[in-house]
Amino acid sequence: MGIMDKLKETFTTVEEEDEELEMTEEEASAVSHYEQPASNKNVAKMAQNTKMVLFEPRSFDEAEEVARHLKERRAAVVNLHRLQREYAQRTIDFLTGVVFALDGTIQKIGHNVILCTPSTIGVHGEISLDASED
Repeated sequence: MGIMDKLKETFTTVEEEDEELEMTEEEASAVSHYEQPASNKNVAKMAQNTKMVLFEPRSFDEAEEVARHLKERRAAVVNLHRLQREYAQRTIDFLTGVVFALDGTIQKIGHNVILCTPSTIGVHGEISLDASED
């Protein structure tokens, strides 16, 4: 199981079972495709303010959506492998500024994958990216 599978398993949201919390069809269509509820029932239920969003931008313009989620105090995992190297670097630079302004953190967690967290979400531990350290 790869690191992205572990992150998805750990941070995937669960559909709310309370009728009052369920989204109507109109609300569901207005929600970003990054925030669609997961169908995995085995994942622990998490509070709304600890939601993590996974992004796979296809253009630099989508970095603004990541910034909006960070401003809402949500963590974001951003997979940059679909971007050209130049645009991936611009995205990292932009998100570094956003995270700095929010007193958050930004970490590389894989090849072309970064974790951005606001100050309200703590991150413990490190991921070694150097294979020679085994």
